Amino acid sequence: MKWLFASPILMSALTSGFTTSPRSLSGSTVVQQQQQQQQQRAQIRVTEAHARDSVVGSLFSSNSDDADTDAESASASALASDSDTATATSSTGSAAMDWDNEQKKQSAEKEKEESGVSNDVDIDIDIDIEENENENKEPPLKIAIVGGGWGGWGAAKAICEAKENVEVTLLDALPDPTGATPFLSKSGKPVEAGTRGFWKDYPNINKLCAELGLDESDIFTSFTNSSFYSPDGLEATAPVFSESVIPKIDSPIPFLNKLSGQSFPQLPSPLGQVLATFPLFERIPLQDRASMLGLLVATVDCLGNDVTVQEKYDRMSAQDLFILFGLSERLVEDFIKPTLLVGLFKPPEELSALVVMELLYYYALAHQDSFDVRWIKNGTVSDSLILPLSTHLQENYDLEVKGGSFVSKISYDDSAATNKSSIEYKTRDGEVSTMDVDGIVLALNGKGMSAVMANSPDLAQYKTFSKAASMANGVDVISVRIWLDRYVPTRTPANVFSAFDALRGSGGTFFMLDQFQAENEEALWAGETPQGSVLACDFYNAGALLSLSDEQITEILMKELLPEAVPDFAYANVVDTWVGKFPGSVSFFSPGSFDRRPPMQGDPAVPTIKFAGDWVRMGDMEHGAKGLCQERAYVSGIQAGNILLDETIGKSRLYKHPVLPVREDEAQFKAAVTLNKQVMKLLPRFWVR
Repeated sequence: MKWLFASPILMSALTSGFTTSPRSLSGSTVVQQQQQQQQQRAQIRVTEAHARDSVVGSLFSSNSDDADTDAESASASALASDSDTATATSSTGSAAMDWDNEQKKQSAEKEKEESGVSNDVDIDIDIDIEENENENKEPPLKIAIVGGGWGGWGAAKAICEAKENVEVTLLDALPDPTGATPFLSKSGKPVEAGTRGFWKDYPNINKLCAELGLDESDIFTSFTNSSFYSPDGLEATAPVFSESVIPKIDSPIPFLNKLSGQSFPQLPSPLGQVLATFPLFERIPLQDRASMLGLLVATVDCLGNDVTVQEKYDRMSAQDLFILFGLSERLVEDFIKPTLLVGLFKPPEELSALVVMELLYYYALAHQDSFDVRWIKNGTVSDSLILPLSTHLQENYDLEVKGGSFVSKISYDDSAATNKSSIEYKTRDGEVSTMDVDGIVLALNGKGMSAVMANSPDLAQYKTFSKAASMANGVDVISVRIWLDRYVPTRTPANVFSAFDALRGSGGTFFMLDQFQAENEEALWAGETPQGSVLACDFYNAGALLSLSDEQITEILMKELLPEAVPDFAYANVVDTWVGKFPGSVSFFSPGSFDRRPPMQGDPAVPTIKFAGDWVRMGDMEHGAKGLCQERAYVSGIQAGNILLDETIGKSRLYKHPVLPVREDEAQFKAAVTLNKQVMKLLPRFWVR
């Protein structure tokens, strides 16, 4: 197509005697000059060819002058020298006709030569135009993402895959937030801060696996049961609702006996959950479990209404709500409190009632199998999911990742028409650098936000940022990895400690990694010959344990907690240990915190800075994964990336990263919400402030 465009114009200029204006080819002065030079060179070559042809053509002219005669003699001499060849190749026996054929051949070669000249000119023109376009191309927008958790990586994916003229940089304090560098103990064994589950309703993370070409069966375990242990023994087992079976029934009625061991049908919530868990509570009496019905009514009222009603529930503690709605003390202490300590990382008296009901909604009211959970099958979350995602973005979209970068200050010029920001960050070697950017996604927790805002007066003057910085008091976490000299069988691979004095007010879990990662056991031992079980133990709300030494924490586990839950642990010896302490590292949703949590859309006065993470408020873009931290954080990052590009590039851009919704609420929940709204028109909410 380029040749078809260039050829007629050039040929017209060469044969008509006038010079075609270079503006017809390009609006660039540089390109015009270069085209003229190429045209002149081409014209010289073509003119020389015409001169040669005119000498031969004079043989057939009746009006040749002396010059033509001299040329004719030269041409005749040349012809005579080739006469033998001409005669040998002639099929007519006529030298004149053979010469005519030769002239046609030369004419064809001349046209081919001219065609080559024009192609050369066109290639040169094309290169010049491309170079000029690159010179005139607008500089790319620069966007920084601060924080390398699920929120940060979700934002990076949404912005990079939009394929706009944008340069994206992700900064994180971790030396390598991409997952390429494993986190190792002093002895070289792989470790991880916290053990994270993946619930059934994680549609966007599941889709991410497909997009990266990952088979979910290679990444995740099967959905697993979880056991709850107290000093009295096994209290309850959380089932895999999608795989539950009907317990053995001893009945004189043959039909009922045949149901024993059959797969439990998917029933409407909360009926399905109640029936599926009925045989799994070992010690909590039925009347205590039945006291939870009042809480379900409150959950419908809270989550089925608008933000105004939800903020009223947010000002209450979960403990206050439990008392008002008549939950039994036994149910709270032995089941709900341990669940909250490992799910929201604080006891009910310190948690917002709103956030607690968002979590319990999935356990009791969403779908029968919504609370089914699975775990990483090999390695860690970082090397199983984050690494392939980061590799994809770096290799295909030129994402720049700056690990070991502590962002300490963000400047913002609200008087500038472009709303530019400047980020100051310090590397681990102490070097301080700055980068000017057009947009920012802050994917930090409350502690990180507080640290940045302390040195960022340009942003701290706005209430959105100052309120977010006030949530600096995160949850303290301790992670422990223990390698044993023998294998200890357990009822389930995932387990929860409940009501043990040795916990000192914290929540505790232990996971049998040798059971989760049986196919990866040698990697758990860093290539050493496996000797026994490998445990990942986590403490949340662990402030009372932080001051203890690593040895003391390990001793509490091996002497007090683990043998009380599973007696066989008393016979095992420790081969190796690792203890990691992470003060204030997890988001804390205290009563009244809803208003202080930053909106994902940012502050209206600072349109080019957005927020991402499991703690942000999503407003009218709220995703259904409330209480499910990894999915919600990832989705908030995608949404934040989308709206930042809307702000900086425009809403008419071609591609916006899609977000998959969770499953729609069941019909009976919708009906309960509708009924509740009608009742609340007549009945005041006397239980909220």
